[in-house]
Amino acid sequence: MNQIISPARHIKGIIRVPGDKSISHRAVMFGAIADGDTRISNFLRSADCLSTISCFQKLGIAFDTDPETGTLIVHGRGLRGLCEPSSVLDTGNSGTTTRLISGILAGQSFSSVLDGDASIRKRPMKRIMTPLGLMGADIVSVSGNDCVPLRISPAPLNGIDYQSPTASAQVKSCVLLAGLYADSKTCVTETVLSRNHTELMLAGFGAGVASRKTPKGYEASVSPGSSLHGTYITVPGDISSAAYYLAAALIVPGSEVLIQNVGINPTRTGLLEAVRRMGGEFHLLDRRMEGGEEAADLLVRSSSLHGIEIGAELIPSMIDEIPVLAVLAAYAEGTTVIRDAAELRVKETDRIKTTTRALRRMGAKITPSSDGMVIEGGAPLHGAAIDSCLDHRIAMSMAVCALAAEGPTTIKDADCAGISYPSFYSDLESLIQR
Repeated sequence: MNQIISPARHIKGIIRVPGDKSISHRAVMFGAIADGDTRISNFLRSADCLSTISCFQKLGIAFDTDPETGTLIVHGRGLRGLCEPSSVLDTGNSGTTTRLISGILAGQSFSSVLDGDASIRKRPMKRIMTPLGLMGADIVSVSGNDCVPLRISPAPLNGIDYQSPTASAQVKSCVLLAGLYADSKTCVTETVLSRNHTELMLAGFGAGVASRKTPKGYEASVSPGSSLHGTYITVPGDISSAAYYLAAALIVPGSEVLIQNVGINPTRTGLLEAVRRMGGEFHLLDRRMEGGEEAADLLVRSSSLHGIEIGAELIPSMIDEIPVLAVLAAYAEGTTVIRDAAELRVKETDRIKTTTRALRRMGAKITPSSDGMVIEGGAPLHGAAIDSCLDHRIAMSMAVCALAAEGPTTIKDADCAGISYPSFYSDLESLIQR
């Protein structure tokens, strides 16, 4: 599906974004290996999260939906209650599903095979295969290229103390989940703290999880031997989805948007800090806790932005928001430099390449580097034909960019936004004043 986005006069109104994708994935996975039922409110029913449900259905987990509240109910079978799948576990486009479920499957008494779509088949899995192998896991890349398909066979696991070379929540979570099945304590240390939803949620399920700062960085650990118990989880709104309305309100003159119930876990708020440094006006209202995660309402007003430099201190907490930050930089005065973001090259697309190509099509002055990009803001942008490359972050970021450009923009394969935000275009349209 192609989507035509015309310029907006103002962006105004109140919006509530869907549930957080990262938290929704984890709630299903942890609920599946817990004893008893887990009830998940505000679960994100996007393509990626539905891939997680599909995989666990093949592993013998039953799901229901409360017809009155829409709450998703996961009928957990305990740490050792999963069943051998009769077919390949298809993770679709979801890197979170692929990497986290690998940690769970490494501790099972049966064999399984993971596969996904063409994009997932290009994404690196060595980063989880290495620590799982150190734990004793039997995990191999069927094609021999360190990508899916992955075959995981039964093997006893031992606890390890792993220094992760990359600050990656997916790697950390995979190892911690495998640690639930190990013979001793498992520790993962990162030099920079990645998103910590796994640690927070596992503690809520009753796991023996601990986190601390050490001279080497940030350590998360899990001790085996404890059963998880079903619980109730309220998923806050996804700050990665809120980012698009934040950006739209900032760059379209005369705009004001209230984004309700946004998760503001400190490991996810790098974009807010970047916007603050750029001179953007926003306010966090009614700060509160939602299911163990901090949340707030986000009030944003149009602002005059200026260029900034960001690097390793912020990148892990905003890695998914870099494409839309590049859009903000294109409308800012001065130069923005983004570095230490080489992880962008192994997302759904090479996002350094795809972001650069899309913004250049609209007239932006942007230069890619090996680990980021340099954007010279202030050039007048115009509508163009944009190829999303089937990357949901590119499609949504360029839809926002089009709102302040001259003339209409056509986004090819725009429906890929459904990977994380199925109702994005209709929700965006509800705020547009022309």
